[in-house]
Amino acid sequence: MGKSTTARLFAEAGCAVWDADAAVHRLYGVGGAAVPLISEQFPEAVKAGQVDRSALKALIAKESAALAGLEAIVHPLVQEDRAHFMKEAKQDIGVFDIPLLFETGGDAEMDGTACVSVSRETQRARVLARGTMTVADLERILARQIPNEDKCTRADWVIETDTMEHARAQVQAIVAEIEETLSHA
Repeated sequence: MGKSTTARLFAEAGCAVWDADAAVHRLYGVGGAAVPLISEQFPEAVKAGQVDRSALKALIAKESAALAGLEAIVHPLVQEDRAHFMKEAKQDIGVFDIPLLFETGGDAEMDGTACVSVSRETQRARVLARGTMTVADLERILARQIPNEDKCTRADWVIETDTMEHARAQVQAIVAEIEETLSHA
């Protein structure tokens, strides 16, 4: 969809940006808080003192209950990381880059939500061009997600990432709107 690029545009506009995927990478890395907990439940997914994402992905694909067990470990740690970020952020506007925000009900914790959107065809082409995911992987991920149209309906703002210039203009307009609201608070 262009979510990471859009998050970078918010950072360029002066917003504090927290990235859920980056938080998970920190938690899975050497010395990460998730490593010992995942090692207890899924020892085959921890190698050289860190979570082996490929091994974890294979385990989840093989065992349907593994994902729920993993989420029970990781979600509270991610929430702690986000709370720490919020406490330390100095900017007036915080942006939270959370892939499954609506699916997890996290939108209820936000002051406003934006949905990054692009056509299904463009999304598929972008994902597959990275070379890190198969069509089957993409379909499995999409099956777990609320349809994009529904997310766009629920969001306060929709950012179309058809071009960089268009996305940047929309981000700047959203930031200006929020700053205007903050100045009257």
